[in-house]
Amino acid sequence: MVPRRSRDGRAILWLVIVLIVVLAAGLAYWATFRRVEPVATGAAGPARTVPTAADLFFLPNPARTPGATLPVTPADLCVPGYSRKVRRVPEEVKQSAYRAYGIARHAPGEYEVDHLVSLELGGSNAARNLWPQSYYTEPWNAHVKDQLENELHRRVCDGELDLATAQRDIAGNWIEAYRHYFHTDQPLPGRERR
Repeated sequence: MVPRRSRDGRAILWLVIVLIVVLAAGLAYWATFRRVEPVATGAAGPARTVPTAADLFFLPNPARTPGATLPVTPADLCVPGYSRKVRRVPEEVKQSAYRAYGIARHAPGEYEVDHLVSLELGGSNAARNLWPQSYYTEPWNAHVKDQLENELHRRVCDGELDLATAQRDIAGNWIEAYRHYFHTDQPLPGRERR
């Protein structure tokens, strides 16, 4: 007969092994579907890397939400009111986004159906560009992503950043883009909070 303490130790060891395998499989799955484009030498954007395991929780599933853009130019986007003019996501499309991410119920104001490539950067209202993003997760949430969207929009409109680079960076890994453009590993406090 095996002593109880030995059985408990083996059970814990097996649980740890299973968790490591599941995490590795999740990273492999995510990397398979994420469109990773190398950054040209001297380009302004962040280097493309597979996200950390911690970041995966805050990023959309790239198979469901790879990002989609409209054929627009900075001249189109930099006109005040552009985003308001093109924002047309029907309620059924929003509900479909929640279902695609397994969210059956949520409190009012808990999520927004967000555009991965924001409208102010030429993002589309297509389902491939939408995902439910939490307002409450920490440290990365919809408020923090709004900071990045506004900064990239400002840089594009000021001629500091190419529109295609901004679109690629936010769609590729918006958290890594945030770290790059704000030169910080953590979100800046107090900005864009509702």
